[in-house]
Amino acid sequence: TSHITQPFLVGCTGWGGQGAVAAGTSAEFPALQCSLTGRWVNDLGSNMTIGIVNPNGNFTGIYYTAVSVNPVHIKKSPLQGSQHLANQLNRQPTFGFTVHWNFSDSITVFTGQCFMDDGKEVLKTMWLLRSRAENIKSDWNATREVPWQGSLDCFVQG
Repeated sequence: TSHITQPFLVGCTGWGGQGAVAAGTSAEFPALQCSLTGRWVNDLGSNMTIGIVNPNGNFTGIYYTAVSVNPVHIKKSPLQGSQHLANQLNRQPTFGFTVHWNFSDSITVFTGQCFMDDGKEVLKTMWLLRSRAENIKSDWNATREVPWQGSLDCFVQG
């Protein structure tokens, strides 16, 4: 049996089924609704700004990573995504977005959920990074997703 240890996330209180996220119900917190719009910062210092979510649930924004193989060339990069629209029963929507890195031949996809945690909005995400492979034989290491090495992210309003 293998055991995977989850990374410590500053400003966040657990991952998924650990029961540490205080989600509540709409009856307990009727006025609370999670919104993706705004500026978000993760525990590594990466930040993103998500614009208004349109009536279809689509959004765009800018992502600035604090983590890169070559940090000298980091540039702000566009993101675009979609969320399930929040409603009376779904005040903590799931979402996904793609970041097209302007400084490398890579694309990253994020998927996650917006939670209300003690009245604060928190985004819990998991990501997958795809780099360009030189050829089909080198395809085996072009996609990176290693949960115990940091592909889980937590963003808080910032």
